[in-house]
Amino acid sequence: MQLKFFCPRWGSENLSWEAFMVKVKREGYDGIEYAIATDTTDAMLDEVWNLAEKNQLQILPQHFDTNSPDFNRHFDLYAKWMERVKQYPHDKINSQTGRDIFSFEQNNALIKLAGAGVIHETHRGKFSFAAHITKPYLEANPELQLTFDISHWVNVAESYLEDQVEAVDLAISRTAHIHSRVGFPEGPQIPDPRLPEWQDAVNKHVAWWLKIAERYQEDETLTITTEFGPFPYLTHKVSQWDINVYMMALLRKKLTPVSARQ
Repeated sequence: MQLKFFCPRWGSENLSWEAFMVKVKREGYDGIEYAIATDTTDAMLDEVWNLAEKNQLQILPQHFDTNSPDFNRHFDLYAKWMERVKQYPHDKINSQTGRDIFSFEQNNALIKLAGAGVIHETHRGKFSFAAHITKPYLEANPELQLTFDISHWVNVAESYLEDQVEAVDLAISRTAHIHSRVGFPEGPQIPDPRLPEWQDAVNKHVAWWLKIAERYQEDETLTITTEFGPFPYLTHKVSQWDINVYMMALLRKKLTPVSARQ
């Protein structure tokens, strides 16, 4: 199993794209995860992809901001975003899909619209906002793959999901990408994964990520975005950048032995 790490653009918008890419490359990331707003111009997309090629970085596009409560409008906006972004080079697209207020049938229509090559992030406010809610979608769609950000589910359930093992295991079996943020029962992001008082939360998440890594074969690649977010997710006066680099080093240490056993 090969590991590839992606750096989120989220939280580094104060840097120019060129400075950001240089910094990402210097830290040893393989690529960036780029949350593309609906109003992003074609010129900006062209610039970002050209800079990524120049710096030998991959781009993992992320959909996030289709929020209309009117389903028909939501469907049309989502379709237009997918049509545009799919024209750019990518291995997979990460999508925060649908809304928690939509029916199963409506969210399912959005999943089917996205099609192959699109993975769907477990995220509050979306169709996948909780483990027990996501399970029926996975059962109804054998090809559905996830971006596993279990920090959201921990927060929604106000627990480490000890009583939802079956739903979590099903999600793990369908994971194509990881967001390595660490949540806790009262929030989607612990203040600092380096602090001793948060090691229980870190270890619980690492155990889930290890189960994902163990599914991957020797010739397969597991992709991970170190996605600790900025304020208000970041509640302490610490560096978001430093935390994400720390998480990359931690997961190289924890997951590389899994690869060596395969």
